[in-house]
Order: sequence, then structure tokens, then C-alpha cells
Amino acid sequence: MPTIRDEYLHAALKIINDPNILVNVVSLRVKQLRRGNRALVESLEKLSAEDTALREIAEGKISYELATPEELARRYPPQARSAITAFAASTRSSH
Repeated sequence: MPTIRDEYLHAALKIINDPNILVNVVSLRVKQLRRGNRALVESLEKLSAEDTALREIAEGKISYELATPEELARRYPPQARSAITAFAASTRSSH
């Protein structure tokens, strides 16, 4: 696992203050960068995909949107819906 710069992590946590959500947003963006998507920030030095994603978040270049309980219900089978909907509702109320 690459080393992540603390300064980028702390800056990104000021934008997305839930570490669980931050991990998911960074993970998705890292996958995109590794598949060849262009970075949205410039750097004079070579940054890891993880640091690039954190900088993009910190600089407001990318954001996220939580799915509504209704959107989650359409995406997942009935047996998973109640747990996912409850989790989504509790996550929304804490922000």
C-alpha cells in the first residue's frame, strides 16, 4: 500500500469529514486514475493515485453524493434493502 501524505489526508477530511465515505470516494477515484482518467490537479512532482485523489477532494475538484433510500432500494435485492435503507437513513441524519 502506498504511503499517503498526511497533509493531503487532513485537507480532504475537512471536505469529507466521514472517514468511511472518504475511503470510498478515494478508492473509486484511484480506480479511475489507474484506468487512465486524467488527474484534475497539477503537480510538479509525481504523486501517487491516492495522493492525487485526496488533493482533488481537498481542492474541490471532485465531490460525492449519497444515494437516497429509494435509489438504494431499486439497486439491491429485497433481502438487502431494509438494512441498506436503514444505514442510508442513519448516515444522512448524521450530516
